[in-house]
Amino acid sequence: MSETVAIVVVTYNRAGLLAHMLTGLAALDRLPDAVIVVDNASTDHTPDVLAAATNPGLQVVRPEDNLGGAGGFHLGVQTAHQQGFDRIWLMDDDVVPAPDCLSVLMAQDEACLMAVREDSAGDLVEKAAIRFDLANPLAIRPKTAMVETEYRARHRMPERVELHNVAFEGFMVHREVVDAIGLPDPSFFIFYDDVDYALRARRAGFRIWAVRDAVLVRQLDFDQQHDLSGWKGYYMYRNLFVVHLRYGENALVRLKPWLVTAVVVLLSPVRGGRAEARNVIRAMRDARGMRAVPARSVD
Repeated sequence: MSETVAIVVVTYNRAGLLAHMLTGLAALDRLPDAVIVVDNASTDHTPDVLAAATNPGLQVVRPEDNLGGAGGFHLGVQTAHQQGFDRIWLMDDDVVPAPDCLSVLMAQDEACLMAVREDSAGDLVEKAAIRFDLANPLAIRPKTAMVETEYRARHRMPERVELHNVAFEGFMVHREVVDAIGLPDPSFFIFYDDVDYALRARRAGFRIWAVRDAVLVRQLDFDQQHDLSGWKGYYMYRNLFVVHLRYGENALVRLKPWLVTAVVVLLSPVRGGRAEARNVIRAMRDARGMRAVPARSVD
């Protein structure tokens, strides 16, 4: 209990969700030493919500531009690390922790921990991977098993489950991890920045544990079916390709982005059209420029 902890929240134009979330943080039985909210230049009434919040240790960091989730977490982790906190707990604005969630996590003597998410009905919706396969070139998706599909319900889980990747939605990291691998990569903007950070941590020798009794409730349903011909589709393709190019364990896996690009372009007349074809070609081109793993830096 002598360790300090800062909660880092990234928000953008979701003032209603943020207000509910901050109320939940104020109800924790173990209050954090700081709540650092990165307001990504919101244009709604988020500044009013933050001005009215009474959370102890609340700090608001507001960049001039929207840095995306990745840039927001980069800035938030950097801020918490520079202020000397022992642990940093990351979350989006659409989750609310159970009152004992932080206490449960702080009782674990591990460098990388993950709260386990459920929906408002209490059903398990933890999608963090327990198998993330970057060795098999035939795996269509690298995430081949996740907590939700493996256990179906929280009570069926063991006390701790080892993870291969995380979401920045309940992930707690000790400052020694930041010292070792640096900050989240802001160049992802959105999507896969959390996967990238988990892969970097595991390759540096850290193990990641989902803690069954650390309950985090999502305020929104999962909806990952984004329009692959729109702007989000570009980032989904590009960042998935970056993960393969950076961490693929053999040449065939590292060639998968090229194969995906070719297939998407060939099928574009019958599915996503020219817009998706342009997205995937641009994504492949830009992913090549992001192949290098970021140098360790906390500045």
